[in-house]
Amino acid sequence: MRIKNRVLKGQENNNEILFVLDAEADRPTGTPAKKMITDSEEHAFVYLMDEVEGYTYIHFPKDTWPYMERALKTGNDPHLLWNDEKIPLPGFIEELTMLVYNIEGNDNYGEAFTTAVEQEFEAFLQNINQ
Repeated sequence: MRIKNRVLKGQENNNEILFVLDAEADRPTGTPAKKMITDSEEHAFVYLMDEVEGYTYIHFPKDTWPYMERALKTGNDPHLLWNDEKIPLPGFIEELTMLVYNIEGNDNYGEAFTTAVEQEFEAFLQNINQ
């Protein structure tokens, strides 16, 4: 999977979670697909943007996961921040919830990735399992 758009960091502002893309990168093209996948080799979650032919991939590396977990707590879909433009990520919470739940205890994603997800999203998973 070609990494074109990598989120550099997350930030929180009054219950709104923003994920900052590199300002030097091209603006992500396409429309939000409301879908997420994983890149277990890179230890990343990947949000998809629909293109005419294929997808643009927005990578959320491990150091952004604490903000992903905060987004789950707020229940509000976050936004990408590219320069001063906010790009909504509809379906983010629903997709991330499904992925985190499916990854728990599932070494098909690779043991290291599964363990990392279980550790980072432990509090969220405990709430689901109660």
